Amino acid sequence: MLTANALNMAIENDLDLVKIAPQATPPVCKIMNYGKYRFEQTKREKEAKKNQKVIDIKEIRLSVNIDTHDFETKVSHAKRFLTSGDKVKVTIRFRGREMAHAELGGEILKNFADACAEFGSVDKMPKLEGRSMIMFLTAKTTK
Repeated sequence: MLTANALNMAIENDLDLVKIAPQATPPVCKIMNYGKYRFEQTKREKEAKKNQKVIDIKEIRLSVNIDTHDFETKVSHAKRFLTSGDKVKVTIRFRGREMAHAELGGEILKNFADACAEFGSVDKMPKLEGRSMIMFLTAKTTK
């Protein structure tokens, strides 16, 4: 159909002539109410966005010479973060001569992962990066 004829048909019906596939030869067009189409499209996008769960990364900082009660407090914070569905980044910062005992930091992170085992699992194993050792925990999926 000629473009002029299609445009006249669209104007008669108070609708819009929209190109669906402009690269095709001849171009493919559709007669529709474009305003209503855009409204429905934004409505669908809002619904999809409403159903999404944004995963945040919460950070917990430990030190090499952490006391048991402080450790338990940090573990309870991590459990709370994991139950709400967030990822947890556990960091141990080495200061001064503590760098000579990096294995102690790895041991603390292992104990931390064991304490949080029922709520989350280790996503990224402990790794020494500069003066800090980092480990990631993710929440266990409940189906």
